Amino acid sequence: MKVYHEHPLRILRYSAKNIWLLIFPLLRGFRAFWLDKDWFYRWLRGAWSDIIVIAAIVLFGYVRWRCSEIRVSDQSITHDEGVFFKVCSTIPFSRISSATVERPFYLRPFNAVKLRCDTSAGIFNSSDMKLMIRKSTCREISRHLPDVAVKNKLDDLPKPTALSIILFSVFFSSGFTGTVYIATFFFQGGNIARDIISSSINRITSETARFSGKLLLRVPDAALGIGILFIGSWLISFIVNLLRYAKFYVKGDEKTIFTSYGVITKREHRISVPQINYTDLRQNLIMKMFGAVAVHISCSGYGAGRSTLPVLLPVKKEKDLSNELEDFGIIKGVKNEFKPKITGFWNYIWQPAIIAGALIPLYFIAVYFYPELKDLALFMAVMFEIPAVWFMIVKTAAFFTSGISIYDDKVIVRCCKWSGFHTVIAERKKLVKLKLEQTVFQKIGKRCSINLWFEGEERIKFKVKSFDEKNAKIISELLDHNAHISANLGLKKFF
Repeated sequence: MKVYHEHPLRILRYSAKNIWLLIFPLLRGFRAFWLDKDWFYRWLRGAWSDIIVIAAIVLFGYVRWRCSEIRVSDQSITHDEGVFFKVCSTIPFSRISSATVERPFYLRPFNAVKLRCDTSAGIFNSSDMKLMIRKSTCREISRHLPDVAVKNKLDDLPKPTALSIILFSVFFSSGFTGTVYIATFFFQGGNIARDIISSSINRITSETARFSGKLLLRVPDAALGIGILFIGSWLISFIVNLLRYAKFYVKGDEKTIFTSYGVITKREHRISVPQINYTDLRQNLIMKMFGAVAVHISCSGYGAGRSTLPVLLPVKKEKDLSNELEDFGIIKGVKNEFKPKITGFWNYIWQPAIIAGALIPLYFIAVYFYPELKDLALFMAVMFEIPAVWFMIVKTAAFFTSGISIYDDKVIVRCCKWSGFHTVIAERKKLVKLKLEQTVFQKIGKRCSINLWFEGEERIKFKVKSFDEKNAKIISELLDHNAHISANLGLKKFF
C-alpha cells in the first residue's frame, strides 16, 4: 500500500476555512484608524499580531493538509482527513462507476490535477471522493483505475469530427432558438413601439412631442441592446461549449469507456460500462428532420454538475452509429412495438393548439378596444403565434414517433420532453419504477399515460402519453410492474 498527500495548493483551500480569523486584524486596523491621527504607525507597531493571526491560519491549513492522506492498494483507494476527528472514505476500484481527471488551465503551471471518483452510492450529484493531487500521483492512481484494454478495444466506434462538435455546440447551447426569437422580437418591436408611442404623444401637444422625441430615440436603442444581449449570451454559451468539447475523443471495450475533451479545462473520464444506467439518444426537431442524434449516457459521476453534459458521442447521423455500440446499450433498427392510440392525438397538441387559437380573437378584441395600437397588437400576435405553431409541429412529431419497445432484455422508450426528443435504451433490471396515469378525459377514451423511472443519481421521469389501456397493462406485465385500475384516480402503480 502506497501513501500520498494532496497537492500543496490544498493548504490554501484548508486555510480559507479559517479566513474568518482575519476579523481580528481588521478590527485592530479600524481601532487604530479612528483613535489616532498617526494610525499608520500605531498599526505598523502592532503588525506582529496580524502576522501571528495570518501565520496561524496558514499553519492550521498546513496541519489539515498534512493529516490528509491518500492510501492506495490494489483493491481500493482511501482518503483520510481531519485533525481532531478523522474521516475515512474508502472506495473499491471495482465499484467506481466513473473516474474523472480535470486539468484546468490555472492548475497546469503547478503540475496539479483534480481527481474525482464516483459510485452509484452517496449523495445525489456530489462526488464520493474529490482530490487535488500532483500529476505524478494521479498517474500512479490511474494505474489501478479501470481502463480500456488495448487487445479488446472496439475499432468500429464512430469518430467525432470537428463538424459534429460544432453542431453539438450549436444545438445544445442554452437558448439557441429562443435567443434568436427574442432578439428578433426586440429588434422589430423596438421600432414599432417607438412609432406608436411617438404618434400618441404627438397628439397631446407639440411641446410634449419635442420633449418625448429625445426620450423615444432611446427606445429602439434599448430594444436593440436587449436583443444583442440575448444573442451575445447564446454566442458566449456556444463558444464555451465549443472550447469545452473540442478535441473530443472516445474509445472503449466491453467493460470500460474512455473519453477526453476540452481546451481550457481538459477532462478525462473512465466509465464502467456495466454501471451505465441507460443510454439517451437526444434530438430536437431540426436534428430529427435530418436523422441526427447526440448520444448521452446516464452513469453516476459522468456529466455531473451544471457545466457539462453526459455526452458519449456528439452529433452523428443515426444511420452511421456502428453495431459496436450495442455493447454500450445502443440498439438500431428497433421500431415502436407499442404506440399511442390514434384518438390520443389531441392529448399531445392541446396546449399549443389552444394558445395558437386564442391569439387570433385576442388580437381582434385588442384592436376593437384600442384601434390606435393595431400595429403593436398585430406584431405581438404574430410573435406569440410563431412559438405556438412551432410547438404544435413538435408535439405532432412526438405523437407519431413516441412509443415503447421491449427487445430481449432491454426496454426502449421514445418520448418528448418540452421540445426535445429522447430515445432511452436500458436493461429491464434498470427500470426501478413504472406508473400508469389516467385523467378523467383519458378514462372516457380508455387511454392512459405511462411514466418510467430508471436507476440514476437524478430522479428523471420519461412519460409516454395516450396508450390504449390494454397495451399499457401488457407493457406493465412484460416489465414485471403489474398495474391495476383505481376507482377514483384511474390507473396507478402501487408498490
